[in-house]
Amino acid sequence: MNIIFKIDTWQEIYYSLKNNKLRTFLTMIGVGWGMFLFVALLGAAKGMENGFDKVFSGFATNSIFLWAQNTSIPYDGFPKGRKMDLHLSDLDLLPQKIKQIDYISPQSSRGKFGTPGESFSRNGKNATYTLTGDFPVGNRISEKKLIYGRYLNDADISGNKNVAVIGEEVYKNFFDAKKNEDPIGKSINVKGIFFNVIGVFRVKKTGGPDNDQSAFIPFSTYSKMYNAGDKVGFFAIVSKPDADLSIVEDQVKEELKKKYNVSPEDTNAFGSFNLGKEFGKLTGFLTGMQILTIVVGSLTILAGVIAISNILLITVKERTKEIGIRRALGAKPAEVRNQILLESVVITLTSGVLGFVFGIFLLMIIDLITKNQDSFPFYNPTVNYAQVFGAMMIMVILGLVIGMIPAQRAVKIRPIEALRSE
Repeated sequence: MNIIFKIDTWQEIYYSLKNNKLRTFLTMIGVGWGMFLFVALLGAAKGMENGFDKVFSGFATNSIFLWAQNTSIPYDGFPKGRKMDLHLSDLDLLPQKIKQIDYISPQSSRGKFGTPGESFSRNGKNATYTLTGDFPVGNRISEKKLIYGRYLNDADISGNKNVAVIGEEVYKNFFDAKKNEDPIGKSINVKGIFFNVIGVFRVKKTGGPDNDQSAFIPFSTYSKMYNAGDKVGFFAIVSKPDADLSIVEDQVKEELKKKYNVSPEDTNAFGSFNLGKEFGKLTGFLTGMQILTIVVGSLTILAGVIAISNILLITVKERTKEIGIRRALGAKPAEVRNQILLESVVITLTSGVLGFVFGIFLLMIIDLITKNQDSFPFYNPTVNYAQVFGAMMIMVILGLVIGMIPAQRAVKIRPIEALRSE
């Protein structure tokens, strides 16, 4: 199109838009607002996705938490209401029977699931915190962010060592955090037993299965303290990446019912929480938000482009005499058509770019406000530039297509009739 490279063409577009400033501005608002909304919502949806990814970073989301309860159906000579227990021996049975299990982390705890916490003390200070007996594999379920020392290892388990990894709140209560006192190697008293501190961890304020007001000790030491033998409070079961977690959950309960003589129809003997299922709902919600964003933004942009077409129709009517003069002076129909189409594309593209710039600016402000807000699951709102570029291209194409309506109206104007018009 040679018309694009003619300076006269751009001068005509400039004067046309300049002479109708208010109309041009109101027209541009429609498309600009659509692109602004598209970018802002797309970035906000991505910010939420990044925020939840940050919350669950270091955490095995394809996991099931399973614990023992009471039977609700009499079975094989056993009465209803029989108390069930999980045992360390189940660690060998379940992966052997269910190949989709990746690994299992057994834990026992005081202060979780409605149980009372344990008494901690040091240098005359006393407090009650959650105490958990754990294996090293437990850190794969929910990775602790260590600010001092290390986590439990196999030597701690095999040696029944009196060592503890404490939460940051426990550290602040019993040590001088203002002076950055190093707690490693120093002791705290738990239930009358002295434990050497080997690590301090911090938990994100956005949540998770653990908190800063807790401590982890070797599972073997915990069992001796409470004379629990090989009983386990609960299992965290992680499936292989390609496994259906709901099926694994059902199979685990089925195998445990067989082992402990529980009715296959008993749904109360073993309780569970399928984190993978809940996480799937969350990711589905975020995906739905992104789709809704694209739909809403696209429809808004389409409405704006249609408004441009309507405005250009009015413009063509007002410029009837001008178009007639151009035709009388030898302007070809294609030149008149391309002139109107170019105006449509210029307005559409300029509006889209401005909407994009303001949308990015808003996301930058939101990012600054939420950057250090760990209590709010929102982080680094960004946009997929490929999606924005695609929306921009579609917007320009729509501008061309819809611009054909006023362009064809302009082409149909006959020079003699135009010159007669008032």
